[in-house]
Amino acid sequence: MELKTLRYEESKPGIALVTLDRPDRLNAWTGRMHTELRAVMAEAEADDGIRVVVITGAGRGFCAGGDTEALEGHADRGGYHAGTPVELAQPAASSGPAFQADFTWFLGLETVTIAAVNGPAAGVGLALACWCDLRVVAATAKLTAAHGKLNLPAEYGLSWLLPRQVGLARANDLLLSSRIFTGAEAAEMGLAQEALDDPAAVLPAALELAASLVATVSPASLATTKRQLAVDQLHDDPAAAVVEAQRLLDSMTGEPDYAEGVASFMEKRPPQWTQPPRSSG
Repeated sequence: MELKTLRYEESKPGIALVTLDRPDRLNAWTGRMHTELRAVMAEAEADDGIRVVVITGAGRGFCAGGDTEALEGHADRGGYHAGTPVELAQPAASSGPAFQADFTWFLGLETVTIAAVNGPAAGVGLALACWCDLRVVAATAKLTAAHGKLNLPAEYGLSWLLPRQVGLARANDLLLSSRIFTGAEAAEMGLAQEALDDPAAVLPAALELAASLVATVSPASLATTKRQLAVDQLHDDPAAAVVEAQRLLDSMTGEPDYAEGVASFMEKRPPQWTQPPRSSG
């Protein structure tokens, strides 16, 4: 599909970069952007050469939330309309129904995602960052759920996701108040892996983190561990997690990249992975 609201490119070997590209609107969210994001993430998920996707915003913002013109349109119509076509790309099509709703497909991906939050992230912009696996943020970036001041509910599953990420008390604070908090505060509460004083350093740091994952973790291990983390959030059965881990252990120790991991460790050299990422599903 022709991309009009974002850019998609392979940044480094094994890493794709998605840039929300409406800088004159602080990358405000539209139905077109939603459609394009799903399309490029489905492309990345299908590409065995891509193991990590970094998502950032063009200019000085990450995503300022829903475009104000779209918000006015919802009010005029007297109801919400996503502005997306009926048929949307399914980035996690092989996963179960729990991973098919808007943004829950991030959990169903085997590709790791990193949000490089270089500036304001509000509403759906905050949700997008939170649904990524890891976050690097500008310390001065202003973040907010925003919904309370617009007579809206907590959006895109944040009421399910945030308590798991930062605990119920902090999630209550952020969602009930819709208050603005900074990237530095996000790092303090564990929502971000790193907060940087220079917004221009956020994307390079996120790409460096992605490159570290690609260089040091086997593709199959990265994809399999991400899947374990997603599936285990959906049940309250520690024994099931242990049994599945044992099944995977038995399978993966017979694979070539296990032998390569042991050899590279013993020989004190970088590993040379040869398996595709989805060989151990």
